[in-house]
Amino acid sequence: MDSYPCVSPQVAEKAKNIKLLILDVDGVLTDGRLFFDNEGKEYKCFNARDGHGIKLLRQCGVEVAVISGRRSNSVALRMQSLGIEYVYQGHEDKRAALSELLQNTGINAAEAAHVGDDLLDLPIMMRVGLAIAVNDANFAVKEKADWCTSLPGGQGAVREVCDFILQVQGHFEDILASYLK
Repeated sequence: MDSYPCVSPQVAEKAKNIKLLILDVDGVLTDGRLFFDNEGKEYKCFNARDGHGIKLLRQCGVEVAVISGRRSNSVALRMQSLGIEYVYQGHEDKRAALSELLQNTGINAAEAAHVGDDLLDLPIMMRVGLAIAVNDANFAVKEKADWCTSLPGGQGAVREVCDFILQVQGHFEDILASYLK
């Protein structure tokens, strides 16, 4: 199955070696909008397809982590429901969180991918093996990315990344077959 003909062979080759997918939250797992009620309670909207893609990726041995500049209880709850162990919130300078994450997982930066959308993500994107920007990312982030998704953040971009990694690593056909039994 070749659903990613616009991806360069170099990007596909990098994706074959990914053992860790690092995600930003606002603008990647969500569409970047923040909702507050009259009491100041914050709400976020996550895409269920992104969540299923994350679960499939983890089932195939790729670890998933979150590094976010903001702190939110809804993020903690969603990541817990997805079984994501490595959640770093409130890190405007994301480099320290990346270092701690790599140390805790034993995975080196070349085997990690990062999906970002804004300038806060650039320090991580420039240190990992595969830098990915969502379709509606800041122009400077898109310029520095190895690959840009066709979908915007919060609207299936993470699922697109998960499916791409699963395909190039040779897992997608088996997953698909399991659903067609």
